[in-house]
Amino acid sequence: MVEISIIIPSYNEEKNILILHKEITKTLSKLKKSYEIIFINDGSTDKSEEILNNIKDNNTKVIHFRKNFGQTAAIDAGFKASKGKVIITMDGDLQNDPKDIPKLLNSIEKGYDIIAGWREKRKDSFKIRSISKVAKILRKILLNDKLQDSGCTMRAYKKECIKDLNLYGEMHRFIHVILRAKGFKIAQIKVNHRKRKFGKTKYNATRGLKGLLDMILLKFWMQFSTRPIHLFGGAGLVSGAIGFLILLYLAYIRIIERVPIGDRPLLALSILLIIIGIQFVIFGLIADILTKIYYKDNETYRIK
Repeated sequence: MVEISIIIPSYNEEKNILILHKEITKTLSKLKKSYEIIFINDGSTDKSEEILNNIKDNNTKVIHFRKNFGQTAAIDAGFKASKGKVIITMDGDLQNDPKDIPKLLNSIEKGYDIIAGWREKRKDSFKIRSISKVAKILRKILLNDKLQDSGCTMRAYKKECIKDLNLYGEMHRFIHVILRAKGFKIAQIKVNHRKRKFGKTKYNATRGLKGLLDMILLKFWMQFSTRPIHLFGGAGLVSGAIGFLILLYLAYIRIIERVPIGDRPLLALSILLIIIGIQFVIFGLIADILTKIYYKDNETYRIK
């Protein structure tokens, strides 16, 4: 069985591929462990496909996407194709340092399930670092994410971690959050981060916005996926209760104080809140039924 799998998503990194492959091979050959290197060509439009196909190495596999599906899809494809006991992911832009691979392996042998890299001294532009800081604050608020650097691709996973793991959207940033929710142990270590020499960064504000939406989805999925009625039903009860109290107030001033209420905005508001409350409760019931169908063939627990 293969001991180490290296997964490298790559999009338009023609000048980096061979250099990175050489560095990884040099590092892994010193470990005297069986390994495989898996490049995922994410629909590159440069010469990446040709360069990857010309790599003559029995330990190297290449997956070509028909078009650019994104880093999450590339990592997911790499996970499903990997055979190693330990899977290591890293970027294809040469900013992650292959010399950190032994550090990741040594740390995972200490009993952790996931080792996350921490780029303490990032070599990215001020704009990218600023976006990352904002994202870090949001992750901490929404997901209680305690990692110093959730955006670092340089990570090591035990094989059992990625079993039955399906990624979509921009979820590659939150793999550790998903696995933590399943009970896996996570640690982080400092890794080297290098300046980009060739090519252009693929990170921008649009991807950050997509990541925010995925954060909200993940928050819901982690907290309410097995009990959606608690979220929707709770919101419905609050909305309905507020509407009912307003209606009681209006009834009091109409019956006791003889004040007309037909043209009062509060009357329309109370009715609206009650209707919204009923709808939320119905949404919760429907979501609960769908959840039971989903979990019919998917356990809500993980056995160690």
